Amino acid sequence: MNKEMEKSMKVMLERAKMVHAMEFIARQINDEDVFFRWLTNGVADGDIDYGDLNVKIPLEEDIALDYITDDDSFAELMNYFLYVMTRAYKSGGLYCGDVVSKEMG
Repeated sequence: MNKEMEKSMKVMLERAKMVHAMEFIARQINDEDVFFRWLTNGVADGDIDYGDLNVKIPLEEDIALDYITDDDSFAELMNYFLYVMTRAYKSGGLYCGDVVSKEMG
């Protein structure tokens, strides 16, 4: 494997990890309306199993591949994640392990 291809695989692996992490965190949003926006404009429901932070190797077997191959699409997904997190912060925060980051006021 040449250096260019090796670098490309490392980049794709890092992106796949990021998609799994964003999906995991988005599922902790404590506001159904905000979470629904992630499902419709972020990672679709069922694309990544709930809580699955494992990236499948080879990457061709990982569903995140659909979200990481195009630079613009990946950047858009990250931007939308940030938008959803901002909305979550302004509403119900995050919920995990019986703890809410921010009680709705």
